Amino acid sequence: MKLRKIIERSAVRSPAYSNITMELWEIYDIDRQKTGRLAQRKNGCPLPAGDYHLVVHICLFNQKGQLLIQQRQLHKAGYPGLWDVTAAGSALAGENSAAAAARELWEELGLRHDFSQERPHYTMNFPDGFDDVYLIRRDDVQLSDLRLQEEEVRDAKWATLDEIEAMLDTGEFIPYYPDLVRLWFAMRNHRGSTEHE
Repeated sequence: MKLRKIIERSAVRSPAYSNITMELWEIYDIDRQKTGRLAQRKNGCPLPAGDYHLVVHICLFNQKGQLLIQQRQLHKAGYPGLWDVTAAGSALAGENSAAAAARELWEELGLRHDFSQERPHYTMNFPDGFDDVYLIRRDDVQLSDLRLQEEEVRDAKWATLDEIEAMLDTGEFIPYYPDLVRLWFAMRNHRGSTEHE
């Protein structure tokens, strides 16, 4: 309840989109423990040393082993017009990883998925935080089912690993490490680090 009041008092409207509230993040320490402090998102500005926030990436695969990818809007501050994974974003204050993943997938593509009993396939540490990566399979998703978030997403399509690697080579895809992209495809049907887990 106390956190909810802090969030409501701290909400700021974006001048670019008067109906969008600026994001508030919970701050974590290096051991991924919540500090009880909040930070407001500021594009291009790193968090103070020792402060971290939580990010999620969702890679949704179909029965053919294709990854659903989205093209970022041209006005986005980071990587405008480039292709990206299915959905991604920062966890908002009050959200855990699963709730953030569900919200991002719904907001950006209009897809509902219950993450409440799922754990990320892995967590990637980055300079400002922790990135939980979910590799999920859905055989029921058609491109015609998608409802793209106009402010964030320009287009969406299914892509194979070869197609994404070609897009990386031409600069059309966010410049993830190629080995990381290959890991998404290799691990989409597996958990753990050995064949016996």
